[in-house]
Amino acid sequence: MIAATSLPSQFRNDPYITDPAELCAALDLDPALLEPAFAAAREFPLRVPRGYVARMRRGDPRDPLLLQVLPGAAELVAAADFTTDPVGDLASSAAPGLLHKYAGRALVVATGACAVHCRYCFRRHFPYSEQSALRQGWQPVIARLQADASIHEVILSGGDPLSLSDRRLTQLTDELQAVRHVRRLRIHTRYPVVQPERIDAGLLKWLAGVPLQKVVVIHANHANEIDEPVRRACAELATAGATLLNQSVLLAGVNDSVAALAQLSEALFAARVLPYYLHLLDKVQGAAHFDVDERRALDLHRELTARLPGYLVPRLVREVVGAPAKMAVLDSHERSGE
Repeated sequence: MIAATSLPSQFRNDPYITDPAELCAALDLDPALLEPAFAAAREFPLRVPRGYVARMRRGDPRDPLLLQVLPGAAELVAAADFTTDPVGDLASSAAPGLLHKYAGRALVVATGACAVHCRYCFRRHFPYSEQSALRQGWQPVIARLQADASIHEVILSGGDPLSLSDRRLTQLTDELQAVRHVRRLRIHTRYPVVQPERIDAGLLKWLAGVPLQKVVVIHANHANEIDEPVRRACAELATAGATLLNQSVLLAGVNDSVAALAQLSEALFAARVLPYYLHLLDKVQGAAHFDVDERRALDLHRELTARLPGYLVPRLVREVVGAPAKMAVLDSHERSGE
């Protein structure tokens, strides 16, 4: 457990940077980055925990953590085949704040709030004011889940569900326990990675008290994100009864090398987290500069498979609107069965 009092006082009082000028000053970055950063932030605001910024290299505009959060001019360039709803969320809405895409699973958009605004976020244009379960109240979601006995797993997403207070999380999971056919709770979150102090005594008590099978899927894209506080947070989550998995996104300039991907898998496993998915970028408008083409992705994945034991190699997948599950990305030989 990471005590809030272990943070410097300025982090406790103001844990986020939301001003591009402050971020650039904190990292000694070229002031020429400011004008495009302010322009892009008007479309999708900057938000990043100070503790996460502390892991970035000063004076390096290509730092892999910085690239994930610093707004830039490339976000304002319209790209063909990139949309505002790249994974078909809106078409799969089953109730306000509830998405039902896949058999046996339903996803609760618990909140629109996040600890960090990732520049590649596929929900950067999502209408949270209309589609957040928190804003609508939990009852429409619970009623819809009660009415469908085929749903055995509930996924908490957002935004980031751990942005909710422990009291709100308890209210939600107390309601879920009344849905007798739900057996598993899956939580997708960046908090253990970008703001591990959120994994405190109150949150751990809540998680340990949930009687459902629990899976926590963290989102780390680079080994530099995983430091000792992150490892402690993951260990605490595991002790509270959660199975820990990681989903990462293949991002140009961030982790599109075999070395970076191998280091990430090794760092995750050392933190008691199993690599799970390596996603091709969801084609959301504003993030085209992060895209890695499929051929390159397959080559990287093949080299990664040759380098690491199988349990450290995440599945290479993409999300296809209307598909019954995440789709494995296969080369031509695998597709033809050769």
